[in-house]
Amino acid sequence: MGYAMSRLEIESELFEGGDVTNEAHCSNRPDKPFRKVDHEIAQLTNLKSVPNERLRQLVPGKKKLPVSPVKMLAGREGNYSGRGGGFSSADRCHMLGRYLPENGPWLVDQMTSRAYVSQFSADGSLFVAGFQGSNIRIYNVDRGWKVQKNILAKSLRWTVTDTSLSPDQRHLVYTSMSPIVHIVDVGSANTESLANVTEIHEGLDFSASDGGYSFGIFSVKFSTDGRELVAGSSDDSIYVYDLEANKLSLRIGAHMADVNTVTFADESGNLIYSGSDDNLCKVWDRRCFVARDKSAGVLMGHLEGVTYIDSRGDGRYFISNGKDQTIKLWDIRKMSSNTSCNLGFRNYEWDYRWMDYPPQARDLKHPCDQSVATYKGHSVLRTLIRCYFSPEYSTGQKYIYTGSHDSWVYIYDVVTGAQVAVLKHHTSPVRDCSWHPYDPMLVSSSWDGDLVRWEFPGSGEAPAPVSTKRIRRRYYY
Repeated sequence: MGYAMSRLEIESELFEGGDVTNEAHCSNRPDKPFRKVDHEIAQLTNLKSVPNERLRQLVPGKKKLPVSPVKMLAGREGNYSGRGGGFSSADRCHMLGRYLPENGPWLVDQMTSRAYVSQFSADGSLFVAGFQGSNIRIYNVDRGWKVQKNILAKSLRWTVTDTSLSPDQRHLVYTSMSPIVHIVDVGSANTESLANVTEIHEGLDFSASDGGYSFGIFSVKFSTDGRELVAGSSDDSIYVYDLEANKLSLRIGAHMADVNTVTFADESGNLIYSGSDDNLCKVWDRRCFVARDKSAGVLMGHLEGVTYIDSRGDGRYFISNGKDQTIKLWDIRKMSSNTSCNLGFRNYEWDYRWMDYPPQARDLKHPCDQSVATYKGHSVLRTLIRCYFSPEYSTGQKYIYTGSHDSWVYIYDVVTGAQVAVLKHHTSPVRDCSWHPYDPMLVSSSWDGDLVRWEFPGSGEAPAPVSTKRIRRRYYY
């Protein structure tokens, strides 16, 4: 194929814990195996990313080893899969998923303020990045990362906390520590978008009609049909906004603390996942509210607040990043009707905004952990660091990746829990990162102001020099 295989440095250590938990973290003893996820999701992941069994039988006695690209191509020519000489989606994911985007980095942009949000559009043609200093930039990936629109956020409070691009890629919404969500026309011809100057940034008011109380929005998402927005806020609530009716359609008093993250579970828009500083993940079914502010179920397992949730898109599985320095994998069929398990009071004082995680807390276990698996190695400090499933098209969602306070990007294997790659470049926390939906390319964004892309095998060009001059500020959120 003309390229060397990306080397996967798997560093693992046996986790001594429950049957449904496996932990991944750096170890100087890689000979110790991981306890794999013994669950339905392991089989589903394999179905989406493992080649045809007949191809695996080409190498007798070596079924545990990955089928090589040469064997895959030979099997395709010999029609071993019975598809008329073509690759199945699982064959494709097996091939592409082995070429991790870990070569680089190549500089995309460098700003003088901290990057908080960075995401590819659904088709990978656009990339959105939001910065503390009011700038939200939309890059045209297909045109050499040219800035298609530079948005100056209106009425910014504290920072750009989140952005979301509409499914048709015509509109962008952005939020800050305010109940007003602003919406911008992305498809207009103007490159510069200055609030109330060149383009009107329409404000969608998420506050109640009685008004008087101001809150901030941490998370916002478009529904897959583009008709609604769901948001999580600092007043412990979830909001749903009807864009067609141009009004707030639902407010749920969802948690006992800040709702840091919300997302739709699947394309139907009926299920909503939420995560909060009350340590809980909750599932909300809009079709059958039993009582006001009553969730369909609760999932316990995190010992500290939940910073982000990413859905697998099947209405069943999701992952969450937590301030207890873990990512957890969940199956909503394991959820409870209430929080019957009492954690009691922790015997240490800790604030993730400026303190390191207490060493004595690292080995603590939740007595009623309902998660399917736990992944460790990265750090979740100072800011609401995000985690994601890898793309379905190219990897079959066989990986989990996340930013980290230690300035690296971590990639874990969903089934084995092993760290398969660590991307090192930044000098400050990596709050967000995004894997291209189709290509082996990942972009990381950091508080150091850098946006950099990682690829396999790389563009062939020398990485652009990155300035060592940094603007240092004490800023926590």
